[in-house]
Amino acid sequence: MSSRAARATLAGLLAAAGITALAPWTSQATPPGDKTVTATLFEWKYDAVAQACKDSLGPAGYGYVEVSPASEHIQGDQWWTSYQPVSYRIAGRLGDRDSFRSMVESCHGAGVKVVADAVINHMSSGSGTGTGGTAYTKYDYPGYFQDQDFHACRKDISNYGDRNDVQTCELVGLADLDTGSDAVRSTIAAYLSDLRTLGVDGFRIDAAKHMAADDIAAIKGKMADPGFWVSEVIQGGGEAVQPEEYTGVGDVDEFRYGGHLKSAFQGGSIAGLKNVADGKLASAAARTFVDNWDTERNGSTLTYKDGAAYTLANVFMLASPYGSPNVFSGYEWSDKDAGPPNGGAAGCDSGGWTCMHARTAITGMVGFHNATAGAGLTDWWDNGSSAIAFGRGDKGFVAVNNGDGALQQTFTTSLPAGTYCNVAAAAPDACDGNTVQVGDGGTLTATVPAKGALALHG
Repeated sequence: MSSRAARATLAGLLAAAGITALAPWTSQATPPGDKTVTATLFEWKYDAVAQACKDSLGPAGYGYVEVSPASEHIQGDQWWTSYQPVSYRIAGRLGDRDSFRSMVESCHGAGVKVVADAVINHMSSGSGTGTGGTAYTKYDYPGYFQDQDFHACRKDISNYGDRNDVQTCELVGLADLDTGSDAVRSTIAAYLSDLRTLGVDGFRIDAAKHMAADDIAAIKGKMADPGFWVSEVIQGGGEAVQPEEYTGVGDVDEFRYGGHLKSAFQGGSIAGLKNVADGKLASAAARTFVDNWDTERNGSTLTYKDGAAYTLANVFMLASPYGSPNVFSGYEWSDKDAGPPNGGAAGCDSGGWTCMHARTAITGMVGFHNATAGAGLTDWWDNGSSAIAFGRGDKGFVAVNNGDGALQQTFTTSLPAGTYCNVAAAAPDACDGNTVQVGDGGTLTATVPAKGALALHG
């Protein structure tokens, strides 16, 4: 099938779904709805994601789950094969179209919306047969793209100070789509619109930095109902392309945040986190994260291998009013290229998966985040180094102790007097032995264990 015929076919599919005309859209910064925490279940099979939505994500109060790319990709066991698409069919190792559709329905039934990781900047770096049987070469993907649909710069990016080099040359040898082309934009928009017909609520735009913000906006503008978008834009000092350029499209992943948390929790002082928003995107446009699959492998952030400090960084992220938090939940690895255990057959009772999203301290803090929505930071306290505490108005209070010894302290809070459950240590329905008394005037005396946290909310 020619690219032109394929586009006509996709247009027909969209027309059948009732998507026949362009509609105006407004960028959505901060996920819409009352529950704004995302869990990224990296390289989980779609049927496993469906089960997680019912078992843990929904009950914990997550608003969104981000799933790995829904497209046919190159063959291979490495995780990064998911990021080399060869067609826009849902025919990868994580599941087919039916399992993807079923996953979305299950997650919606659990009150969790779905964000699909969309790889639209590039295709593959070579030739072969894809996971769904599609034969392809680097610049020819039958039914989708041919040579004229790719940028003329057919060499690796070499100068991140040159905007044209960053956005028209090839990222690690991957065939770079000409997203300035109307035909390319239409094909991509048709793919994303098709995912919307399956119930997807929004998209994480992979490698957004390598596409002009105007190109991404134009793709979004071709969709009748594009949903929520967040762009991956890695900030680099002195580079030509910066994250602020993409806030008109939607949220932007704030990479500086994860780096800041690493320096704070590993550097001996977390007191400076009072000003964690300084030098970063505005809160309403920022999606925050402690780590993701790239940063945990390149060493720029904390990872699950950092143990208690990693958990505490996630506690802080979920307690802070800055940004919209994204909890990363992947798998253990020693080989940086290693793909998911059992081909992505995941679960918290299966070996190799970190299940960060389901740990008691984290699920408790998701509830904290929801309960304190809209309240600013108040009642800050720190010891100048390893311990901090702060309130979220009269809705919540948290203390984080990154020190090697227990912290006994009397805090002043804005909480009403009463008995509270420490949700950083126990589930609210199983809080025996983990209650804290707040006295009249908001006074609270507590012992926070070494490498531990205290979190209370109404």
